Amino acid sequence: MVNHYMSTTILSFCVIKHLGDQMSEVVVDEGVEINDAMVDEYHTYLGKCYKGPFALLINKKNSYTYTFSAQQRLATLPNIKAMAAVVYRRSTEIVTHALLDIKREHEWNLKTFYDRDEALTWLAAQLALESVDVV
Repeated sequence: MVNHYMSTTILSFCVIKHLGDQMSEVVVDEGVEINDAMVDEYHTYLGKCYKGPFALLINKKNSYTYTFSAQQRLATLPNIKAMAAVVYRRSTEIVTHALLDIKREHEWNLKTFYDRDEALTWLAAQLALESVDVV
C-alpha cells in the first residue's frame, strides 16, 4: 500500500486528505448533489487506497445533497470501520442522523461531533478497537 500520509486528492465532487495509513478526511464541494457515479468514483478511490480497515472524518463545512440511490449506496465499503461527521450547524447534524435510518448493505458506525479534534480522537479509538478484535 502506498503511504498517503498528509497527501490530498481531488475527486470530481470532493477533496480527500489522508491523515495517516488508516484515516482520511473528506470535504464535499459546496452545492454538490452526490449521485451514483460520484459514489462509484469515491468507492473506487477508497478501495485503491485502503486494503484493510480504515476510518473517515467527514467535514461537513459545505452544504450538499444526495440522490436517494446515492444515500443508500454511500460509504458501504465493508472495511470502513468508523466515520465521524464534524458538523457546524444543528440542521446539518439532523440531516446526518437521518442518513443513519436508511437501509443499506453495510450499516454505518457513525458519530457526529462539533469539534474536529474530538472526532479524530474517537476515530482513532474505533480503529484501535478494530486492531484488538483482529488479534
